[in-house]
Amino acid sequence: MTLTERLNQDMKTAMKEKDKLTLSVLRMVRSALKNKEIELKRPLDEEEALGVVSKELKQRKDSLHEFEQAGREDLAQKTRDEIAVLKQYLPEQLTEEELRQIVRETVAETGASSKADMGKVMKAIMPKVKGRADGKRVNRMVQEELQ
Repeated sequence: MTLTERLNQDMKTAMKEKDKLTLSVLRMVRSALKNKEIELKRPLDEEEALGVVSKELKQRKDSLHEFEQAGREDLAQKTRDEIAVLKQYLPEQLTEEELRQIVRETVAETGASSKADMGKVMKAIMPKVKGRADGKRVNRMVQEELQ
């Protein structure tokens, strides 16, 4: 079952169960997917759809940080709930060890030796971990590896 089919199925279930939170999050994701399709003027493949869901998740995480700093616990809790719904549609996240191994392999493949090669390593590694690791985590590990 593709991601889009799964979203449609879960949206129907949320409607039947009157789960307003899940329904609103799924509608938002479907809208973002549709906008991306319109932008590209073609249907999305599975990887592109995952990228859209990842982007939505990142936006929620950024908002959560802002809400917590502003002391808006009501909005922070709603955002945490939205994050939990979105995480169901992403692949299993890489563990620290798995990610570190991929970083080491990519650094070796690219022949990077200093922080000046950071862009080259990031460009090579991001497609490998798309949807399975946060860019900030990857960036931090690459910096540690290139010291």
